[in-house]
Amino acid sequence: MMDKTIPKLVKRIAETYPALVAQYSRNDMGGFDEVSFSALYSQVVNCSAGLLSLGNKRKDHIGIISDNRKEWFQTSLAIMAIGAADVPRGSDATQDEITYILSFAECKTVFLENNSQALKVLKNRKSFPNLSTVIMYETLSDTNKEEFKSAKIAVYSFDEIISLGMEFRAKRPDEVEAEIEKGREEEIATIIFTSGTTGEPKGVMLTHSNFLCQLPDLSTRILLSPGDRSLCVLPVWHSFERLCEYVILNAGSGIIYSKPVGSILLGDFKLMNPSLMPSVPRIWESVYEGIFRAMRKKGGVSFVLFAFFVNLAIVHARCARAFRGNKPIFSLSRRWLEAFLCFLPWILLSPLRALGNILVFKKIQEKLGVQFVGGVSGGGALPPNIDEFFWAVGVKVVEGYGLTETAPVVAVRPFTNPSFGTIGTPLSCCEVRIVDESGNDLPVGVKGTVLVRGKNVMAGYYRRPDLTAKVLSDDGWLDTGDLGLKTLKGEIILRGRKKDTIVLRGGENIEPTPIEMKINESRFIAASVVLGQDQRYLGAFIVASRDDLIAWAEENMIEFASFSSLLENAQVLKLFEGEISNLVNAKNGFKLFERINRFVLLEKPFEQGVELSAKQEIMRYKLDDLYRKQMKKLFI
Repeated sequence: MMDKTIPKLVKRIAETYPALVAQYSRNDMGGFDEVSFSALYSQVVNCSAGLLSLGNKRKDHIGIISDNRKEWFQTSLAIMAIGAADVPRGSDATQDEITYILSFAECKTVFLENNSQALKVLKNRKSFPNLSTVIMYETLSDTNKEEFKSAKIAVYSFDEIISLGMEFRAKRPDEVEAEIEKGREEEIATIIFTSGTTGEPKGVMLTHSNFLCQLPDLSTRILLSPGDRSLCVLPVWHSFERLCEYVILNAGSGIIYSKPVGSILLGDFKLMNPSLMPSVPRIWESVYEGIFRAMRKKGGVSFVLFAFFVNLAIVHARCARAFRGNKPIFSLSRRWLEAFLCFLPWILLSPLRALGNILVFKKIQEKLGVQFVGGVSGGGALPPNIDEFFWAVGVKVVEGYGLTETAPVVAVRPFTNPSFGTIGTPLSCCEVRIVDESGNDLPVGVKGTVLVRGKNVMAGYYRRPDLTAKVLSDDGWLDTGDLGLKTLKGEIILRGRKKDTIVLRGGENIEPTPIEMKINESRFIAASVVLGQDQRYLGAFIVASRDDLIAWAEENMIEFASFSSLLENAQVLKLFEGEISNLVNAKNGFKLFERINRFVLLEKPFEQGVELSAKQEIMRYKLDDLYRKQMKKLFI
């Protein structure tokens, strides 16, 4: 029977596995301190009581501006335990983002990680008329304390909240438990703000049921046992990491708080022997690159043997998948033909593959720890070469798909019997349709828009029914803005995005419109399109302003035979590089990952019906086919 709320899940697990470790938090000695499930639940209840003692109540919105740490998880659970909703954001959030989110969500109380986050709040304190309480995870400076005091905002440390909670419980011992029992599955658990169509964040309202309905299915696809450990490196305010931590919790497994830094990550693998690591594609790519870099450094026979066995293992894995049917199938007749043709090569290559495992692959597997079962990749598409490499060398990395609006999982490949190149079948809590532009269902193998309906779909965008209506139909179908198709077995294959939001391999969500608007301020630029879906960085197609550029070239005595040759001139390229970097930078409010790394100059302006829709909006999903050659120059 499914738990009705997330705090009720925590209570059940704490009663079932009180002595097992729930959290591993790095200490000053380089090791990890342990928090048992029993201690976790006690901390949650005390924090909840502390919040109640300060006047927080059911349906309040409480902010958390912090990166992943044990206190974040404890705080979020405590907020939900009293029937309130957390409003989270990471420490990389800009001052303007924090101002908008906390004020729009009407937060009276906010948890802050450190002095940097405190300063962001203090600089815009007049924008928070409702803010009355700040709770710090780390020590607040005396200067910042005085600033908050003068603004009549009370400041507490996290430990002080726990102490207040213990005092509150001594007087009213059953109140927190009573609040937990009142909880209902349809209550809002969190409001997660994501990028909007004009760069203004949208608050996605997710209920307890949105998260919990996924756990029964995910427990059969992501295999964990009580007492296992999982390495967590992603921002917990992202819905992907958050749900992964609920999956880990539900299994009676422990969360190891690590960092996505190569040396730290590998050290933690060796020290802690985790069973699982949820991660974004960029981290798996870094592991892949690190392995190849180490082997190239060895050079000689070692690298030759490594390259030989990797290539052989890839071919062997392809044959095995074709024979077993672990690949996308669109025709049964073709499936049996492929199985027949691949059976003999698979058998013949098996002895060499076994030798490769002894000589090469076992060493790779050991670097991830002797207990490592596999990884889960989400937050963007896993590059096929990375996917194939890990599959070939015997490291299970399964890929999932979803979005914040689906809390977040729609589908994920299972650890057992997965199909390469797909994101698996939809979870049982939801259904997926692939439709054409008129909303008609498409047959197997035909690309269309991905629609999702189910218990995991959000309640809506906070205070924005207009935006909710644009993506959520009256009968509950969410337009994901993604393009995909289905196989005969009902698995989903993604084929890009219709909507504008870009997700880099590192999991960063980027709204391109504000960047394009800033770039277009240059007199030399007529139009721009920012690209980078599933890439490491952002690139841009730039349509040059013909007359202005020619005039500039003549003023600078640059000779050119044609406009197209002018666009290839080194001085012109330097001009555009300077224009872009002077516009898209930290001074103008852009983050490092929002900057343009590479660009391609286009000679012809965009046309309606080709690159532009009837509304003169760029159809990004068409650019891959229209500018295939130029796209290769952008992302190398």
